[in-house]
Formats: sequence, structure tokens, C-alpha cells
Amino acid sequence: MSPPPGTAHLRLGVNIDHVATVRNARGAGYPDPVRAALVAAAAGADGITAHLREDRRHITDDDIARLSTELAIPLNLEMAATDEMLGIALRHRPHAACIVPEKREELTTEGGLDVAGHYDRMARLVDALAGAGIRVSLFIEPDARQIEAAVRLKVPVVELHTGRYAELSGDARSVELRRLEDAAALAAKNGIEVHAGHGLTYDNVAPIAAIRQVRELNIGHFLVGEALFVGLGEAVRRMREAMDAAR
Repeated sequence: MSPPPGTAHLRLGVNIDHVATVRNARGAGYPDPVRAALVAAAAGADGITAHLREDRRHITDDDIARLSTELAIPLNLEMAATDEMLGIALRHRPHAACIVPEKREELTTEGGLDVAGHYDRMARLVDALAGAGIRVSLFIEPDARQIEAAVRLKVPVVELHTGRYAELSGDARSVELRRLEDAAALAAKNGIEVHAGHGLTYDNVAPIAAIRQVRELNIGHFLVGEALFVGLGEAVRRMREAMDAAR
């Protein structure tokens, strides 16, 4: 199903981190996350997201190097706010770099960046990335204070953390959805493009996809899990259909 006329296309970024997680569990060369990225692209992904963590628990430096040269669609490099990751981003110059919080002991990203609380450090990273022609995104909570800090930094994109929304149910989820809607409206009003992601599935993606200011969703773990049963291409196509139906 195509979006209605006049509705902005909602892009789908497919995160391939956990293809690499499966590969690394055995120390083998398969499954290959780059091959997964190419399958996702063929199935309708608009971009590929990969998080090069400091501990290299899934995506590796070699993966980023190969993705940078083999992809025909944009690569979004998720990176911690460190000098090491800045150097890697400047070396490979992906289409986009999304700065995310990172803790060694966490299983996955647990929340958004405190951009307001670490403004000077963020400003240095943002300036360096933007100066290299890399589109900068900040992964933040749907919070006005964080959006206002992003506005001051003049970043072109924020990605709203939907993890809390995904974990809640009933009235509590409705409240969190309103926070996301308000945050998306505030960011867009100030000229920032809005993305969203974390914990999204077929069952919960529609209300997020329906937020008109959201231009891109980044989804990974769920799609890799579904791929075990239906294949990655089919999982991506079905998510694409769910997003378009909600739009």
C-alpha cells in the first residue's frame, strides 16, 4: 500500500546489529551483516543503521568499512560520544551519524542522550561531524529540554527514543505516545527532522508511524527475530506495509 497523495514518505531504516550478534556468538563468518543489509535494501529499506559499540559486541570495524563501500542506500552510523568513534566516523564518512548513549553493561540502548547536560561535549562532536559533511542526529527522549538543546546545537535530525512507549500498555502507553507526539511537533516546528526508534514491532508501530512529523523509523532487533521465521526480506516488506498503512 502506498502512502496517500501529499503524505511524506515514511522512511524505514533497518538496523542490522543483531545479525552480527548471531555471527559473533560462534566466532564464524556468518551470518554476514553486510549481506543482510543488501537483502533489506532489496526488500524496501530506505537506509541501513549499524551501531559500532566501544566493546565491538556485534558490529565490527570491518563491517563498517564494508558497509561504507558496498551499500547503495544511506548508512546511518550509531556512535557513542567518544573521540574514538568520532575518528572512525570521520574516516568512513557515512551519510549520517546518530550519537547515542552507551554503557558497557547494558544489553541495549536504555534511553536517550542527556544533550542538555553535556552540551559542550555534544557541540564539539556535532561541529566536527557536520564539518565533514555527515548528517548529524541525536538520540533523545521525547523531552522539551533535550529538544531545545538540539535546536541550540543546530542539528538537522533528532531520533526520539520509543523504548518506553514499547514497554508500556494501556493508559500509560497513551500518555507516552502523547509525549512523543508533542516532542515531534516541537522539533519539527523548530526545523529539525524527526526520526524515531527502539522496540518497535508490527503490533505497536502504527501509532508512531501515524505521527505526521516523523520522517523515519529505525527498526532492527524485531526484524532480525522475525527473519528466523519468514526471512529478512519478508520481514522488512511486512514492516514497510504496516508503516504505509498507518501513514
